[in-house]
Amino acid sequence: MSTAGASAALAFRELHHRPGAPLLLPNAWDHASAAALTAAGFAAVGTTSLGVAAAAGLPDGAGQTRAETLRLAHRIGSRPFLLSVDIEGGFSDDPAEVADLAVELAEAGAVGVNLEDGRADGSLTAPHLHAAKITAVKAAVPWLFVNARTDTHWLGGGRDSETASRLSAYQDAGADAVFVPGLADPASIAVAVGATALPLNVLATPDGPSLTRLAELGVRRVSLGSLLFRLALGAAVDTAARLRANGVFPQTSPVPGYAAVQALASSGS
Repeated sequence: MSTAGASAALAFRELHHRPGAPLLLPNAWDHASAAALTAAGFAAVGTTSLGVAAAAGLPDGAGQTRAETLRLAHRIGSRPFLLSVDIEGGFSDDPAEVADLAVELAEAGAVGVNLEDGRADGSLTAPHLHAAKITAVKAAVPWLFVNARTDTHWLGGGRDSETASRLSAYQDAGADAVFVPGLADPASIAVAVGATALPLNVLATPDGPSLTRLAELGVRRVSLGSLLFRLALGAAVDTAARLRANGVFPQTSPVPGYAAVQALASSGS
């Protein structure tokens, strides 16, 4: 067991247990985005599976980006921030193989993983199988923070009763937190908070509840998911298209200078 890794994981865990102050976790897709977020003062950064997959020209959520996910973790895992890695469904239905991946990620410097039960075909992994993956990961790396995600709402047609049942099963399996993306209705959030003793993670959305309101509801972690990646992609295309159409650069958000971005390459080294 890595003493340094266990200590960092404890610090990450503590960020989920600050009453009234949910952890706002931005999600990076490469070294530069992770380093820039750290420079902006974020102590913890997650990865976004969509960003990692899209950058490699691969589909998200299809279990095809194990190598890219590991490569990114090795590149940024030793940097001065707490890293949680999105591993989709673990890239396998064999709990032992998922546990092996968790060991590799922990060795690379990750303090947590996000493990989801949604599948590429729109179905959900059987609760007992997802629970077995969670248990296997915790047995292999007890200190690694496992954020168990259920896609009952993300895939549509989510029922509060099914969500509550899965959250309970994942808690019993040893998860450290639970994540319900697509959950934005205050009443449903309240049901999810009441269904588990674990910190509840939800996804921030532009039209969803504010951080203050989510804190009032008992949410302990708020992730940005792929939003930052999609915003960056949209801004790049919009800027180029407007310049082509108008001949002048549009008014945009502050743009980092060349030297500032170049400095990110050596940040934390």
